[in-house]
Amino acid sequence: VCGLVALLPYLNGLAFFVLICLSSIIIVLTLMKLNILKLESIPESLAIGGIIGFLSYIAFSIVYVPFAILLIRVFKYSSNYGVSLMLGHSNLFVILMISVFLAAFCATVNGITSLCIYYIGKFIENLNNPQQ
Repeated sequence: VCGLVALLPYLNGLAFFVLICLSSIIIVLTLMKLNILKLESIPESLAIGGIIGFLSYIAFSIVYVPFAILLIRVFKYSSNYGVSLMLGHSNLFVILMISVFLAAFCATVNGITSLCIYYIGKFIENLNNPQQ
């Protein structure tokens, strides 16, 4: 969804922020609400957040890059000048390397946000069940 929203001119910054910072929060909280996932430890929360961040950025790139190239080449339209300049004039290797590095960055940030969810969940659990 962020890949399609990022094509819109004024919403692309918001889509990148949601992708980089909030994707693990959205997915982890949804899975916890459906009782599919329960964060049990710190390494588990970091790993799950990192995996979610990496895969969400790769999925974003798979959706965003072809549509952005199509808009640039066919319709001569770009929602972000820097990205359109890179996609219009770089080779495939450079685009892949930048995507992998940004996916690693997204994995790091989402791992940290998933860790924050773990600590907040433990804090709320301790508030609801105080040990005497």
